[in-house]
Amino acid sequence: MKLSNDGLKNRDQWLEKGYELPIYDIEKIKENTIKEPVWLHFGAGNLFRAFTAANQNKLLNEGKSNKGIIVAEGYDYEIIEKAYIPFDNLSLLVTLKPDGNIKKEVIGSVVSSLTADTSNKDDWDELKRIFKSPSLQMVSLTVTEKGYSIFNNDGEILPFVLNDLNKSYKDSQYFMGKLTALCYERFLNGSSPVALVSMDNCSENGIKLYNAVLFYAKKWVENKFMDEKFVDYLKDSAKVSFPCTMIDKITPRPNAFIKNSLKDDGFENSELIITEKNTYTSAFVNAEEPQYLVIEDNFPNGRPNLEESGVMFTDRKTVDKVERMKVCTCLNPLHTALAIFGCLLSYNSIADEMKDETLKLFVEKMAYEEGIKVVTDPIIINPSEFIKEVLEVRFPNPFLPDTPQRIATDTSQKIAIRFGETIKEYNNSNDLDVKQLKYIPLVIAGWCRYLMGIDDSGVKFELSSDPMLDSLKKHIGNIEMGSFNNISESLKPILSDEKLMGINLYEIGMGEIIETYFKEFIKGSGAIRETLNRYL
Repeated sequence: MKLSNDGLKNRDQWLEKGYELPIYDIEKIKENTIKEPVWLHFGAGNLFRAFTAANQNKLLNEGKSNKGIIVAEGYDYEIIEKAYIPFDNLSLLVTLKPDGNIKKEVIGSVVSSLTADTSNKDDWDELKRIFKSPSLQMVSLTVTEKGYSIFNNDGEILPFVLNDLNKSYKDSQYFMGKLTALCYERFLNGSSPVALVSMDNCSENGIKLYNAVLFYAKKWVENKFMDEKFVDYLKDSAKVSFPCTMIDKITPRPNAFIKNSLKDDGFENSELIITEKNTYTSAFVNAEEPQYLVIEDNFPNGRPNLEESGVMFTDRKTVDKVERMKVCTCLNPLHTALAIFGCLLSYNSIADEMKDETLKLFVEKMAYEEGIKVVTDPIIINPSEFIKEVLEVRFPNPFLPDTPQRIATDTSQKIAIRFGETIKEYNNSNDLDVKQLKYIPLVIAGWCRYLMGIDDSGVKFELSSDPMLDSLKKHIGNIEMGSFNNISESLKPILSDEKLMGINLYEIGMGEIIETYFKEFIKGSGAIRETLNRYL
């Protein structure tokens, strides 16, 4: 059973093993899409394949669309070279249900895969052709929150961004620059309307995207590389829109157990792929069953009929409420709490953590006693039911191979949103007392303890990647287990950093509370679990 267009011709072999196959003409869909592209997606990772590509696959199978998706990767080109092209852009989605059942589905909706690399002439020319096409309705993105960064924490333009701005847009290297350059091609060739849709798991993603693209455009105009009317084109929402979205689906790295299970079926392409940029991928992607995608319905050139695949379209205010519900209170903060304490308590599975009565009770109290109090009900998704599904179905799913180490990646980029927003809501409320918060400060103290790279048994462990890791470790580096010397001096640069935390925690009386928790965490072996149990 080889994952390729030729390999799918022996349908009976796949069907006998329980695999679902495309029932549409893949070549015809490809022909339609290349001729008049409607949807281009940037970010060829697991979330795209497991969610948006699968949604379009559903529409194609039901005869509700005759177009597929073109995908481009702007950061790790090996994903295209090793996980798309060898398999004719097909992928295998393995859905891991809480009851142990597994759904295996071949996804054929991706008709072409490209590298968004200005030095790859063929692929770059094809991307320019797509952007010039009047038929193009939507350019979606899953490039991670880091992909929108323009400035460092000191407010200085990042070196690689500055390098782009000082030369022609035609030679851009950073993704946001490349996206802006492609939008300029559309502007120069008829100025057709289009929607740029961030589907990244971050707050106000559409606004982040708008600000990044507009920043590039203005700077290139100032440097005489672009026509000043291009800025007007981007600002005109009747021409270019930047809808906000909320996306939610857990898609862990390809798992060795799933790999072996597929291999036992006779599936020939189950090998795990690790790129030089440390991306974990494969011909298959494993994911949970629950999924949510809420999109602001603002598409100046029309849009694909994704509502027929379960996507919810609404206004920006509702998207904001849903996003804040999920990112700031009802899921992401709970995930980060489990990531931090999971690493410190030597867990390698989120599901296993949910069997730990201490950690299970901790995230339940954090959700129901602290987070839910500041949630504005978005109506289209019930917050209490959402939390219940997260804590009782999603996180405990033993068949979903997700790890605290994966979730702990880039925590410095998440703290301000996942915890800072709730802290600010409490601080600004007439009915709530920010000093009564207990579990959120414990998580922040836990993160500072995590940065020491020593678990609760006193054993060193490897910290997950984070763009601020080196600078954070400098502050924490002088702290020793069992010693309370210089705690305030070491933590103050972290806890007072408004960009990092979302608010200066000392100005609201929380910094000192976190210092106290931190001291309790470093008393010695077993102190973390002992401290959590005491406060629970």
